Amino acid sequence: MTDASTTGNRDVERSATVTVRYWAAARAAAGREVDHVAPGSVADVLDAVRALHDGNERFMRVLEICSVLVGEEPLGGADPTGVTVPAGGQLELLPPFAGGARETHQNLSVGGHGRRAET
Repeated sequence: MTDASTTGNRDVERSATVTVRYWAAARAAAGREVDHVAPGSVADVLDAVRALHDGNERFMRVLEICSVLVGEEPLGGADPTGVTVPAGGQLELLPPFAGGARETHQNLSVGGHGRRAET
């Protein structure tokens, strides 16, 4: 298999994925600014992100308190299994300090997709 970065197809490869952008504490915990995962529902994208950071407990704790933007739209109270992030799209994870609202954040823990967390 040929690495896309050596064939000049990096833009094509990226357009077939979702860019997950991390802000503030999420970026620090992830150890990078972005990840690229397969498109799908918000729940699918978050599951892929969890798999990429498996074993990183700090990241998992931060992820649980993040607000989610799909493109420029907040996920809010929408069901993450019913909101699609298309290929070429972007999902942003914002901890409370970076603009995520602590009082209204989504509980993103495994099995908690879309449920409001108690604060």
